[in-house]
Amino acid sequence: MYVKQHQKYAVPDKSYASMAKRDISRMAEAQGFSASEVGKVNIVVSELTSNLMKHVPEGGELLVRPLGKDGLEIICLDNGEGMRDPSRMQEDGVSTYGSAGEGLGAIKRQSDEFDLFSQAGVGTIILSRIFKAGKYNARTAQDANHELGYVLVAKPHETLCGDNLAVIEKGPELYLLALDGLGHGENAYEAAQLAAKVFNTSPILPPDKSLRHIHEQIRRTRGAVGFVANISGATQSLSYCGIGNIAGKLYSADGVWTGSGYKNIISYNGILGHNIPNTTSNQQLEWGRQKLLILHSDGIKSRWELTKYPALVRHHAAVIAALLYKEYSRQTDDTMVVVCKGKF
Repeated sequence: MYVKQHQKYAVPDKSYASMAKRDISRMAEAQGFSASEVGKVNIVVSELTSNLMKHVPEGGELLVRPLGKDGLEIICLDNGEGMRDPSRMQEDGVSTYGSAGEGLGAIKRQSDEFDLFSQAGVGTIILSRIFKAGKYNARTAQDANHELGYVLVAKPHETLCGDNLAVIEKGPELYLLALDGLGHGENAYEAAQLAAKVFNTSPILPPDKSLRHIHEQIRRTRGAVGFVANISGATQSLSYCGIGNIAGKLYSADGVWTGSGYKNIISYNGILGHNIPNTTSNQQLEWGRQKLLILHSDGIKSRWELTKYPALVRHHAAVIAALLYKEYSRQTDDTMVVVCKGKF
């Protein structure tokens, strides 16, 4: 599966909100949404931006990307005070602003997938996914072996993101490649795009051999660092290999909230396309329910901790990725956060 980067829309005031709504409507039209489906997207964006204007003096931002050919993902992030009772605030008629209190309820009704995380002193993240009529199957989503979410955002003032991600799913098996093209801009983008194309179009290989194959195929590019994981729902195992500074952790929800439930992901030194170790091997870890794999590029600060957000593990993988982006992005480079969640 080829993934698409998020388009970032800062919404500090109403004028920017109008521009965001216009651009996101055009994105939905480009996806082939009908007029009524574009209307649903407009309702969601209008309610999200309205909430930002009402409740967050400094505004917030929207992250938007296509979901294949049939859907659109909209993530809203703010650094406001957070909600004391997020579940109650999703009920129609409940408002802290003196309005009709239909905003969150309207967003939820228009969304095929919806999630909301809010914490006092942290702010709020809202996930809305909207699909073309007949293209969303709730049962298929519920029965999937893995839940994957990510944030992929270009460096501020850049158009192209030099970080990238490729995913192949075959039944209970998931094969994942996370990449960071060296530097940023067009050359980094080209290196990461080519590496993802090689991964998607080649036979499935063990992680170390997959990285070695990518290394040979992208020699004429600027180069990249990368991480490949094979996650097996059948054998409940995770096999991985990394070259360069793609960082991450494997969490176990049974122990994470006591501060001891994770293993750091270790990679080899090197640069794909330039120089890699003569010998590499795969690392093996247990996988299954209650497991959470989090990977990120160096656009995210190296010191982050999930124990600060006790309820986060119960939320969608995309919301977890968005929280880490919101709280720990350096804003000086391309940013990638990938979360793969064993069903809880």
